[in-house]
Amino acid sequence: MNVLIVDDEPLAREGMALLLKDEAGITGVVQARNGTEAVQEILAQRPDLVLLDVQMPEMDGFGVLREIGAESMPPVIFVTAHDKYAIQAFEVNAIDYLLKPVERARFSQALARVRERVSAQGLDNQHVRALLQTLAAQPRYLARVALRAAGKISFVNVEDILYAQAAENYVQLHLKSSRQLLHVPIATLQSSLDPRMFLRIHRSLIVNVKHVHELETGAHGEYVVVLHGGVRLQASRTYHDKIKAWASNPF
Repeated sequence: MNVLIVDDEPLAREGMALLLKDEAGITGVVQARNGTEAVQEILAQRPDLVLLDVQMPEMDGFGVLREIGAESMPPVIFVTAHDKYAIQAFEVNAIDYLLKPVERARFSQALARVRERVSAQGLDNQHVRALLQTLAAQPRYLARVALRAAGKISFVNVEDILYAQAAENYVQLHLKSSRQLLHVPIATLQSSLDPRMFLRIHRSLIVNVKHVHELETGAHGEYVVVLHGGVRLQASRTYHDKIKAWASNPF
């Protein structure tokens, strides 16, 4: 069995590669750092199994699934970090998934299930088609976020968020008069926000475009995003093209 590991975190990829070393019948392991590389490797290598991270910047695991299509997708085990929305979708459609951090026993169990299904039925992707239908039917974007602190749950409308900033495994939400901490990786938050309202400008920054006052060009061609009220956010050159496209007139 040739396996493709897809995850934007190097330690996560190496961890799954180590787990695969202890599994019988694994003849080759290839790694992809993002969704784009995953699509390229799947089309070029045709792996027997894909271990696919759900939360990745730019193109997430679901985006890979849509890009390849159910008919061409190899057997897949999704890997997710406490993503309630993803887990519900997997369980409804009998999709194999692993929760991070991945435990050895659960990992072996998931591999055994895939082997059993492929051996008994051949490559049958009806469950993948069902997953795509489930994803299409459910609302993808948040209208508000729930914040838990001091035994209470408060709510923030996403339109009131000025920008979100990564803080290790948390995201700090910057509001007009306060800052709130949300226990979720920034990639997971981005996948739940409407891309027409929120723009990724840096690996650690997502900005609400309705609060953007102007853009300035830095010395090396990067953008500085200036919000109403004067907050200045340094964009990364990695996101230059996306910011430029957003800022361009539609004619």
